[in-house]
Amino acid sequence: MSTEVAPPPPIRNRVSELLGVDYPIVQAPMGWIARSQLASAVSNAGALGIIETSSGELDNVRAEIVRMRELTSRPFGVNIAQAFVRDPSIAEFVIEQGVRFVTTSAGDPTKYTATLKGAGLTVFHVVPTLAAALKAVDAGVDGLVVEGGEGGGFKNPRDVSTMVLLPLVASKVDVPIIAAGGITDGPSMAAAFALGAEGVQMGTRMVSAAESPVHHNWKQAIVDAAETDTVFLNRFGRPGLRALRTEFTSRLEREQQVDLSVFGRALDLYFGGDMEAAIALTGQVAGRVESVEPVESIIHGTVRAFRECLTQLGRYV
Repeated sequence: MSTEVAPPPPIRNRVSELLGVDYPIVQAPMGWIARSQLASAVSNAGALGIIETSSGELDNVRAEIVRMRELTSRPFGVNIAQAFVRDPSIAEFVIEQGVRFVTTSAGDPTKYTATLKGAGLTVFHVVPTLAAALKAVDAGVDGLVVEGGEGGGFKNPRDVSTMVLLPLVASKVDVPIIAAGGITDGPSMAAAFALGAEGVQMGTRMVSAAESPVHHNWKQAIVDAAETDTVFLNRFGRPGLRALRTEFTSRLEREQQVDLSVFGRALDLYFGGDMEAAIALTGQVAGRVESVEPVESIIHGTVRAFRECLTQLGRYV
């Protein structure tokens, strides 16, 4: 007698239909991390894996996309991180890879949207403010990734929490929204939907997943972190950065301007496990991550808990 648990039923809405997935859950496009090992596990679990370009290693990215097709028959996407990939042909590069979904971020949504959509791709733009959201919608994007300031990574120095930003943007636009920042499980997904989202993006939770390629030291640091164990760097400069609190980042927290040279030894941290070698981009939700789990367990557990939460809330109707 089989002990396998059937996957939860699909969630059908505009985001899952546009992405072609069972569950409107997207894995964040983290530099060097969001490659085939992690992204294929996400897609195989019924959500959407994303391949990054923010590392700038486009030859490696191309190889990772080829590898994705060996590891999964499910849909996946690519992110264009405009501030970090200065190759003017990046849109054509992504189109040539044959992917159908792309997120654009860290730049002007008018730059690539028309080209990408003209080639038949679905385009979502990442936004940290209402003004950015309205500009992206005017540029013709298919949807938005609305990213709260509690999320890890590169941020608007004037950060706004998901609890404030998401319902504000949702009240002003009609396009489907994927919520990012503070999402790690079913209740946080249900909260995002209550605030106007039709999908969620997970970053920190995926960094700590079993299939994540980062060193176990980083995963364990996330599991051990309290909700206060991140720092916000470059509050008075650009770009803002939210990272895990270490001795190194605690010193940087007091600096007026943090140069991106702090990523010079990033690979020693990411894959060598030296947590003081660079900065470990991590969101406040690390304080809610309690264990390293397989991606499938994270995705399916999130969907089940999401539905359970909605059922519980239905008692108040």
